[in-house]
Amino acid sequence: MLRKRSVSLSGHATSVALEPEFWAVLDEIGAHVGLGHAGLMKRIDERRGRVPLASSCRLLALAWAGGDRSFAEQDSSD
Repeated sequence: MLRKRSVSLSGHATSVALEPEFWAVLDEIGAHVGLGHAGLMKRIDERRGRVPLASSCRLLALAWAGGDRSFAEQDSSD
């Protein structure tokens, strides 16, 4: 079952549907880097290139779960 969250990115309303397990990891990442839901989605969106947003979220969550903390180390102007 997918859980949908809505956010405004670059002035456009969008929503991302992910499995709850992915949202749990993304919430952990947001807490670690000091970003709320919207800030985290904005940072992911800025770094995803041409990869779909939901895919970028899943890939980040998998990398984080595997021990890759480079996302937290990247400089951001959030």
